[in-house]
Parts: sequence; structure tokens; C-alpha cells
Amino acid sequence: MLRFQIHVDSRYLEDRSLPEEDKYVFAYTITIRNLDTKAAKLLNRYWLITDGNGKTTEVAGAGVVGQQPTIQPGGQYSYTSGAVLETPVGTMEGHYEMEEESGAKSKTPIPVFRLAVPKVLN
Repeated sequence: MLRFQIHVDSRYLEDRSLPEEDKYVFAYTITIRNLDTKAAKLLNRYWLITDGNGKTTEVAGAGVVGQQPTIQPGGQYSYTSGAVLETPVGTMEGHYEMEEESGAKSKTPIPVFRLAVPKVLN
């Protein structure tokens, strides 16, 4: 199984949110670092998004932000995307499907991370 390190930085986009309409917009930047000795292509993504009320949304599709990058050994790939919640707090988690040059595929988990309006949580 391929080895990757996933780092996530999330932030609230106050200027795009409408709290009075239960619309909270968040951006997140993910950096995927290839810790393996083999290059791998990011084929697909899967997200489980949970808002503060426990409502879940699943999102799956090819690549990320319209790309299916190949990440070389020791290399990394970063991208920024977003999510809209109906509550000021929520979480995201999921996985990437990666493919080695040999054609072997594996899933790389994306650990759960929090989306939160500043000062809503301690």
C-alpha cells in the first residue's frame, strides 16, 4: 500500500457566508505528500461531510479541482477547495483513490478535520 501524508488547513469565509440564511462557506487547502518510493496518480476522491446537526453529504468524483495529478516519490501536491454547511460547525473526512504506475490501486485515508466559524468553539 502506498504511503502518503495528508495535511489540511481549513478557514471560514465570512465574506461569502450568509449566516441569516444558514449558509456557512469554508475553504480548505490540502497538501498530499508522497512518502513512498513509487509515483502515484490521484484518480478519485470521496468525502463525507457532516454538519453540526448530524446531516451528512457524500461527494465522490474524479480527481481534485479538475485535476488528476501524479505525485512523485518525495513530492507533494496542494490544492484549495471549499464546502458550504448549513451550520457554523462541521467535519469532513474521506479518502483518495491512488494508482501506481503498475496499475495497482489503493485508498489513502483523509483524517477527519473540522470546519468551524471562529469563536464558535473553544
